[in-house]
Amino acid sequence: MSANFRFAIMSDLHIGLPETIWNHPSQFHLVEISIPALELVLEHLERLNIDFLLLPGDLTQHGEPANHTWLQKRLAQLPFPVYVIPGNHDVPILMPDKRSIGLKDFPHYYSQCGYSNPDQLYYTCEVLPGVQLIGLNSNHFDESGQQLGCLDEPQLAWLERTLNQVADKLVLVMLHHNVVEHLPGQAVHPLGRRYMLENAPALLKLLKTTGVNLIFTGHLHVQDIAYQEGIYDITTGSLVSYPHPYRILELQTDDRGNRWLKIESHRVEAIPGWPNLSQLSREWMGDRSHPFMVRLLTSPPLNLPLADANKLAPSLRYFWADVAAGDASFDFPDFPPKVRQYFQTFSAATKGGHPTQIDNQTTLLVGNC
Repeated sequence: MSANFRFAIMSDLHIGLPETIWNHPSQFHLVEISIPALELVLEHLERLNIDFLLLPGDLTQHGEPANHTWLQKRLAQLPFPVYVIPGNHDVPILMPDKRSIGLKDFPHYYSQCGYSNPDQLYYTCEVLPGVQLIGLNSNHFDESGQQLGCLDEPQLAWLERTLNQVADKLVLVMLHHNVVEHLPGQAVHPLGRRYMLENAPALLKLLKTTGVNLIFTGHLHVQDIAYQEGIYDITTGSLVSYPHPYRILELQTDDRGNRWLKIESHRVEAIPGWPNLSQLSREWMGDRSHPFMVRLLTSPPLNLPLADANKLAPSLRYFWADVAAGDASFDFPDFPPKVRQYFQTFSAATKGGHPTQIDNQTTLLVGNC
């Protein structure tokens, strides 16, 4: 196996050519900066001599053919391989229409990004000697046409066969939806569960059985590293929303055969025409936070009356921005005890309540040779 290698992750690029951008006044992200932000990051990565780049979904704003075409051409120009999977925004409908591509169209755009079989929505490839990447499709449509975050049975069966075939390699799994909870009660919360893979327990059981412990996800627009039963789910925030992050990761093997994953997170602080991008996007998110925070306060488990929620929401203006940035600590001492305790659970801390900052800069022990 390649003893040491370096790769990068960008997620939720939401690429939008100017003619495809449409106004959505409540959105938290800035599609207008998608292309210049991407170019800035790519310029940085080209100087680092990385081995490959992972893009775990939501490559485009809303699955527009023009945006997919532009992106696949841009990725083909890079001096390192790029591997992608579809997010919910990339394939928002099962069948194509005048605005968006359909689900089965996605692999045809990205044949150079892992999809050697354009008729299959998931793939595996050896990205380096002894290092196997598995790219999964977590977008599923039910009989009514509703889009869900789920792995269908044929894909799970394929995955089980594939994992058994690569048992002697280091396996990296990439999909769009979260597999391990990154927020308190995310799997059952009315606002959080749509970001979770519906059949996450089945996937976790399969990965645990085969000794796979690294998952890379997106979708949530949050910098967070979650851990459950020996498996890390490393989710990366959106390039077009605060704090505009991307990650550079290095796998190192020490003289005892232990494998360590060093993670460094970077931010796009400014781009041409947007010299204060970071500050502006934080305020942008704060300006749009009130309705979201009211929904959070009036939803389970708090279930506050609307009047009470409206009183507390202004104090939470930057709450989601701080969650998105990762490694945050929360305490609102003026809140009622139950509400104060609830928001404390969003802090970056161990189960014992001790602060732990691993969401952005950390080194993880991920196994041994």
